[in-house]
Amino acid sequence: MIVSCGEALIDFLPRQVPADAPATFAAFPGGSPFNVAIAIARLGQPAAFVGGLSSDLFGETLRMHLEQSGADISLTNFSDRPSTLAFVSVVDGNARYAFLDEGSAGRMLTENDLPALPKKVAALHFGSFSLAEEPCGSAFERLMQREKNDRVISLDINVRPTLIKNRDGYLARIDRLAAMADLIKLSKEDLEWLAPSSSFEALADRLQNLGARIVVLTRGAGGAVALSGMQRTEVPGVPVKVADTIGAGDTFTAGMLARLSSRQLLTKHAVARLSPAETSDMLAFAARAAAITVSRPGANPPWLRELAEPG
Repeated sequence: MIVSCGEALIDFLPRQVPADAPATFAAFPGGSPFNVAIAIARLGQPAAFVGGLSSDLFGETLRMHLEQSGADISLTNFSDRPSTLAFVSVVDGNARYAFLDEGSAGRMLTENDLPALPKKVAALHFGSFSLAEEPCGSAFERLMQREKNDRVISLDINVRPTLIKNRDGYLARIDRLAAMADLIKLSKEDLEWLAPSSSFEALADRLQNLGARIVVLTRGAGGAVALSGMQRTEVPGVPVKVADTIGAGDTFTAGMLARLSSRQLLTKHAVARLSPAETSDMLAFAARAAAITVSRPGANPPWLRELAEPG
């Protein structure tokens, strides 16, 4: 089982209306780690979600979405705190976010709310703005510390700059998390924010020196590249008509983890020793999955049957 840890929220996406009409929004389940759990389950691998969900109307929608996609919610913490809401604007196909998150069920998660994990958990995934807020950020960092020796640790940095109030403190946390991670994924936008004057190769080298085994950069239509030790692996992007990019990176992360799991490679030993062919296969599968997500509005990851996987 792969457990995704972090935020779940409702994305409000703008709808097309006449120029003189009031703005309207449509609600979609979302949140980066939530999307990863959904996508892994749809890609045919056992998945679970660890995070705070509200008992309100929006929380019920999120719970149902997890269950309908086949994700396990037995490790999820439920409370009567409100759900996190995100209002999204899309400019040139790219999403920008405004978050309503004060006192939410996800943000107020503490270490005491974290579950004991069953032995069948092979990997934990962390990422996005739940790592930048408190008390949930500290809770998830402690969970990673608790489990890092026994499970594969995946980290999608997925920076949300508007929610980061203390850049230095956040960067210090990312360094601590990177030192515990086996697989790290970041986007071009993450790279520009984290290290604006640095190349991907330089940042990946630093992250690997901290402890990461493999570092992956997604480049949208430009495909993806992975660095592991002296090994460099690249795959091209998948041509597709883009509806929006919401959930694309989350689906890519889920695709990597699901592919490794389906190939019996989701162990600390195997991830540290992926061959070029195995790495290329992982990246190519993830790119195909992400291409389907960007072809439709909102974070709506594909089911395994949609990838028409041979054999």
